Amino acid sequence: MKKTLLRTITFALVTSMIPLPKAFSQDNETVESPAMDEQILPNYHYEYIPDFTYDEIDRRVKAMDHEMAFELNDRVFSFIQYFTVRNRDYTKMVLARKEMFFPMFDQTMERHDMPLEIKYLSIIESGLDPRIRSRVGAMGLWQFMPATGKMYGMNTNSEVDDRMDPELSTEAAAKYLKSLYRMFGDWEVAMAAYNCGPGNVRKAIRRSGGKTTFWGIYNYLPRETRSYVPQVQAMLYIFNHLEEHNFHPEDPTYVVEYEKIRFERALSLDKLAELTNLCVQDLKTLNPAIKDNKLPESNKNMALRIPKSKSPYIKENLAWLSDSLNNAPTVFLASAVQVQSVEALAQDIKQNSTTYKVRSGDVLGSIARRHGVTVTQIKSWNNLSSNLIRVGQTLKINGDMSTNIASTDTNTSGQTTYTVQPGDSLWIISRKHEGLTVEQIKRLNNLNSNNIKPGQKLIIG
Repeated sequence: MKKTLLRTITFALVTSMIPLPKAFSQDNETVESPAMDEQILPNYHYEYIPDFTYDEIDRRVKAMDHEMAFELNDRVFSFIQYFTVRNRDYTKMVLARKEMFFPMFDQTMERHDMPLEIKYLSIIESGLDPRIRSRVGAMGLWQFMPATGKMYGMNTNSEVDDRMDPELSTEAAAKYLKSLYRMFGDWEVAMAAYNCGPGNVRKAIRRSGGKTTFWGIYNYLPRETRSYVPQVQAMLYIFNHLEEHNFHPEDPTYVVEYEKIRFERALSLDKLAELTNLCVQDLKTLNPAIKDNKLPESNKNMALRIPKSKSPYIKENLAWLSDSLNNAPTVFLASAVQVQSVEALAQDIKQNSTTYKVRSGDVLGSIARRHGVTVTQIKSWNNLSSNLIRVGQTLKINGDMSTNIASTDTNTSGQTTYTVQPGDSLWIISRKHEGLTVEQIKRLNNLNSNNIKPGQKLIIG
């Protein structure tokens, strides 16, 4: 006899009688189902959950246009009930995230000539969270283990984990699933193998007497895998019939349009945001594979995703940005073994001052570039706690050419030298001396990197 779902009413009485999973997580606490002898109070929060029957769902499934084999049965129906009634919050969560990833999933699946329905597997794997980690160490949207990830070109170290990169992991998942499909000739079975491994699927095929469909080997698969594929199919149905179950994305999250730019150096996302007036959170969201907001030397050739609105400015000013990003937030004094902040050193310098009146469209990065100084210096000289400036504001600029003259000398060999000042970078020094480039400074001084420190003497001619 077909099952019929009772209407959900405004009182918690009915919903409390629906069995929850063994433990349901809420606000980082474990909440068990209420005991039968406890008083159940009415809950007047109302959300209409439409009735549906097995026959109605079956008709909708048969009318769907899909490439992957999908027939309704009691197991799939129970998960449709679960995600549309008992755990609507999970469905709402992934529905709000889908616009961030589904367009990219579809492009990848089309490129690999795969059914677009495969994308729903990621909902069950990760809830569309690129940073999620399982209890056994699987990571990312498609939950790759380190060894499998490395097979598909995703490397992991203490500061960067490619498994959290949405594009890299989706490309790897497509290739892996396609190889499993070639192995078993069935997309449902391929998804089962993705979950439990091809060895367990081969074992299930042997134990079933040679059957080759998912439902043919269902009883011989690991318990988790028996639930895995039906959950994917339940989500496939739900996302194609959202209105029928009163799902309406209230606050969808859309991906920030971006371009990829290589800086070819280790850097901090915080400092990049400071120099370019970008939002650090946008950089973190676009580059989830970077841990602790720092791109290490070992991954310096990694292309960063930059909001498209800011990419023209960054590409135009890539030289000085790259050089400035190389400056650490603290520097070592040449004359003593101690560490002092750039801000404190800048305050100690006695030099002539110039001023600049902020105009419409100005940001600290563009003002710093125009005067051959850094954003950190301008903030220090003007006691600014943030990058916010206003039109008409007068800023003190302690970086005129008198500093350049005072820092330039001629040694006994007739070479012109320059004494590095606090806040200097190779790019800033090259700008102070007409016709001098960063590469020339490095070649004249046998420098293998852009690292310099105050008090250091550099040959500049």
